[in-house]
Amino acid sequence: MQIDEVPPSEAPMDLLLLADPSEEAIKEYLNQSRCFVAYNNDVVVGSCVFKPIAGGMVELMNIAVSPSYQQSGIGTRLLRNVIDKVKESGARGLEVGTGTFGYQLTFYQRQGFRVDRIDKDFFLRNYPEPIVEDGVQHKDMLRLTLEFCGDTSHQ
Repeated sequence: MQIDEVPPSEAPMDLLLLADPSEEAIKEYLNQSRCFVAYNNDVVVGSCVFKPIAGGMVELMNIAVSPSYQQSGIGTRLLRNVIDKVKESGARGLEVGTGTFGYQLTFYQRQGFRVDRIDKDFFLRNYPEPIVEDGVQHKDMLRLTLEFCGDTSHQ
């Protein structure tokens, strides 16, 4: 597998929509972001997008892996790539927002992310259609952070 940075205009929208169902929201953050794409034999199998935010932090805006390639370590490699790039940039840490349940929460926690705060009703306020996973509607967003200052738990 190979991971390369691509211009935001070349971000694979079909993959990004797997992680965020709002094309409008994706387009809003994409142009201020860096985008990386994972390839398997020249086929795009994953992508991630991140951008700087306030306080010396960087936010992971989107990470997605093609369904037929999920559970094969591609997402973990993409996330490790993001962590390395963000650390190299001198940022204080990496932040991500995710639902309050589901495999995504465990995915981030395995890399050392910790719950920082809860954005109540985030999914109700920001998405016109309900986002449902395993028969439960997402309402609140957890904000997770991975601080770099002296933290080696993700290595």
